[in-house]
Amino acid sequence: MSPPPPFAELPITGYLDRFSHRPGERFDARISVRDGGQARARLVRVISGDPNPAGPGLRFEDLSYRFDVTFEGRHQPIRLGSHAVVPRPPRRQAGPLTWTALVWLAVLPRDAVTVMSETADGACATLSIGPEGVTGSITGTQGAVVVATGRAPAPRGWHRLWLSADPGTGRVAVGSVPLYGGAEAVATAVVAGLRLPSGDGRLTIAADATAGAHLTGKIEDPALLAGYRDTWPRPAATLADLGAELIAGWDFSRDIPTQRILDVGEQSCDGYLVNVPTRAVVGARWSGAEMCWRHAPRDYGAIHFHADDLGDCGWQTSVTFTVPDDLPSGAYALHLTCIGGEDWLPLYVLPPRGVARAPVVFLASTFTYQAYANHARGNADAAYRARVAAWGAYPHNPDDYPVYGRSTYNKHPDGSGIAFSSRLRPILTMRPGFLTFNDARGSGLRHYPADTHLLAWMEAKGIAFDVVTDEDLHEEGAALLKPYQVVLTGSHPEYHTLQTLDALAAYTRDGGRLMYLGGNGFYWRIAVTQTLPGMMELRRSEGGIRAWAAEPGEYWHQTDGAYGGLWRRNRRPPQMLAGVGFSGQGLFEGTHYRLRPEARDPQHAWIFDGVTGETFGDYGLSGGGAAGFELDRADFTLGTPAGTAILARSEDPPSSFVTVPEELLSHIATISGETTEALKRAEIVYFDTPGGGAVFATGSITWCGSLWQDGAFRGPVSRIMENVVARFSIP
Repeated sequence: MSPPPPFAELPITGYLDRFSHRPGERFDARISVRDGGQARARLVRVISGDPNPAGPGLRFEDLSYRFDVTFEGRHQPIRLGSHAVVPRPPRRQAGPLTWTALVWLAVLPRDAVTVMSETADGACATLSIGPEGVTGSITGTQGAVVVATGRAPAPRGWHRLWLSADPGTGRVAVGSVPLYGGAEAVATAVVAGLRLPSGDGRLTIAADATAGAHLTGKIEDPALLAGYRDTWPRPAATLADLGAELIAGWDFSRDIPTQRILDVGEQSCDGYLVNVPTRAVVGARWSGAEMCWRHAPRDYGAIHFHADDLGDCGWQTSVTFTVPDDLPSGAYALHLTCIGGEDWLPLYVLPPRGVARAPVVFLASTFTYQAYANHARGNADAAYRARVAAWGAYPHNPDDYPVYGRSTYNKHPDGSGIAFSSRLRPILTMRPGFLTFNDARGSGLRHYPADTHLLAWMEAKGIAFDVVTDEDLHEEGAALLKPYQVVLTGSHPEYHTLQTLDALAAYTRDGGRLMYLGGNGFYWRIAVTQTLPGMMELRRSEGGIRAWAAEPGEYWHQTDGAYGGLWRRNRRPPQMLAGVGFSGQGLFEGTHYRLRPEARDPQHAWIFDGVTGETFGDYGLSGGGAAGFELDRADFTLGTPAGTAILARSEDPPSSFVTVPEELLSHIATISGETTEALKRAEIVYFDTPGGGAVFATGSITWCGSLWQDGAFRGPVSRIMENVVARFSIP
């Protein structure tokens, strides 16, 4: 099994309008068949997503009698790269014109990329940066003529770039100058038959007229001016400073939460953004007086465009599936097939609004699935691919398919972090049978497929359950959970909005029971908004174990204006909700727990009924141990409720484990005063809430992998879970 060629696409794949719907509602499946031809979509129920032959296996219930359609497939392209479009450029008098913008690049491009481009009536003017420096392409008698400075702007500094042309004389100038001191680089030429766009066409920013040649970098104050310039003595001039010369100027500091760009010129030629570039970033005039863009928007007048940004793929609907009224709530998928291959589009069916068909509800961590969507880890080596082939696991890895966009754990080509993730695209990591790791002691599953360990366990134990998702909880609040006796999380409920945290807190406060069955949960604050359906925003602000760090001054979300980063930094540590919070992390491996005296106290002994011995959990399908990978512990100074019982604690953390950075004051001191070695632990806790609710938390990502022991769902972890679910299910 070898990797596919660069820029490959799957034979068949797709995405849904959303992850979940209720009976009577319709899923829209947007499907691309690479080579065209007949394709099929049928409904299956997902029972288990673990392909490990020593585990529960890949198990589906065929529901083709419910939904099975054949359709004529077609290829639907993906167009990566963010840019701005002005569909109605400004009208202008015949005469000389200048296109200009402030530009900041972290790295210089290997190929020419576009700063601004305008086309109309067969004439084109394009301002670019590339190996030949700053270049201007303009239309003359013999077609396009390119003028280049021969010297690229220095990276990581703001520069004024411009392209100026005078059709009366044929003069063309292209130039760049550092904003705050430095020599100009200017090239001039005379072009016979010079023709300029008339204003009746299209103007683009950060991409050319065909939505190609995308720029990765920041742009501020793009403008169209009257007049010709072959020098720029005041490069830091604002749009307001340009006065009567200004025909159009787009002030990116306005309407930052939106996907609009506003023209401050007299003609109000506003535009729109494509593929969700990053706003609320420090601009050319950032003063440092304020760290929040809402307090000083002019300091944040830039937009960071990226050649690999991807919002909504915009595919057309291929098939629709209306949820039957009698289809039980649960985890399902549309199984797609064509001559060239197959794929799965996971979906969740909710119960009817306000109805609970079981006392138990599973809260699918769809915000976390989306944050990790298409995480390219670079670990799909020969051994990984051999295991995938041997197990019949999901065969496609994001390492091989950059065309579907990356995750918030990856970086853009210039090293900046990916702050947005879309669910309106194929998500290869959210597939039954997807292996994240080549796990020497288990299956190597995470997120969506790992959470099927819990669902398959409930199926095996005859525990009836409904399913809801993070997005549903965000939209509907605590009312969504109110009909249920107990809410079960998955293995890694890491990403949450204010609304989802508030809903869970209200649920437990008002008598609901919560089973937090993972680690590193309730960790990062995210933003979602109705104005950007299907998108989530993340700023990896100060603190935390991070795949990248947000730049200083860029810690506030652009979409909701809230401070991003850790919930702990927002004064909502996970301990306040779940009793435990992130404390240690290592490789994908695990260890065991040891019972504490509180576990044998009559008040809590029911939890461990049927569990013999003082230690348990040294086995499992996730890293070989119930306490592994990412570990949570109680901390009363961080909000663990008074009266919380610490029932068990992990021991002997593997040598790969470290203490998370938010616990450290220095190389020798921790915030809690404990040693760094002591903080590498998971704790199982239980507490009651004043309103009659209760919380049981396990403190480990790998816990649910240990529901399986020696070929079946059994063993101490399984027994503990049965005890708690049974007690929590009682009204």
